[in-house]
Amino acid sequence: MHRPHARAPAAWVCAVQKPDAASSGPQPTRILIVDDHPIVASGCRALFADQPEVLLLEASDAESAALLFAAESPDICVIDINLPTVSGFELARRILENAPAARIIMFSMNDDPVFAARAIEVGAKGYVAKTGDPNDLVEAIRSVRNGGSYLPDAIARSIAFAGAALTQNPLSKLSIREMEILRLLGAGKSLSEIAWMVHSSYKTVANTASLMRQKLGVRTSVELIRLAIESGVA
Repeated sequence: MHRPHARAPAAWVCAVQKPDAASSGPQPTRILIVDDHPIVASGCRALFADQPEVLLLEASDAESAALLFAAESPDICVIDINLPTVSGFELARRILENAPAARIIMFSMNDDPVFAARAIEVGAKGYVAKTGDPNDLVEAIRSVRNGGSYLPDAIARSIAFAGAALTQNPLSKLSIREMEILRLLGAGKSLSEIAWMVHSSYKTVANTASLMRQKLGVRTSVELIRLAIESGVA
């Protein structure tokens, strides 16, 4: 089976305020930012520029992020949902599988309560929309760093009052793995490519796609792909 060429790792460490090695003070909070948009990484650096207690680690895809997490053991991960290869949800799942105590905040352009609910389901401690107040991310990191969790008020209200509408959303029928496969189908990936990307077999992915069609009431792969695009998953 042909495997797509792996991209070179895209990860680096950015000391927002370089800690003094001789200092006997508390160690900085190490935050791993996973986002493939340079402007977002730049914005995060600016956001924490006046906080000497913060050390930023940066990665632009799931593969390099997983390697950086294993090497650096950050205190908090801030993960974008829409990454170039597998999604932030899949990355969070992999991290938590190996490090159940990892503290993760999902970061997304999408403020749909379905996505926030999915973040909670996968094990994230917080969810922040990029379209919200930039201070939401600061508050989320502060809360999660102190052992709590965080949802912006608007998203928390949306989840609380969505009620039956949330469970009636077709996407609510899908597992995290099914959501990942649906997203990759919507992105134009073949079943063979998806199997490689999610570390599974072709047969398993094909069977999952068939089960998704049944759950979502669609008959063909084309309809499944259309649903992925129209629902904003892809």
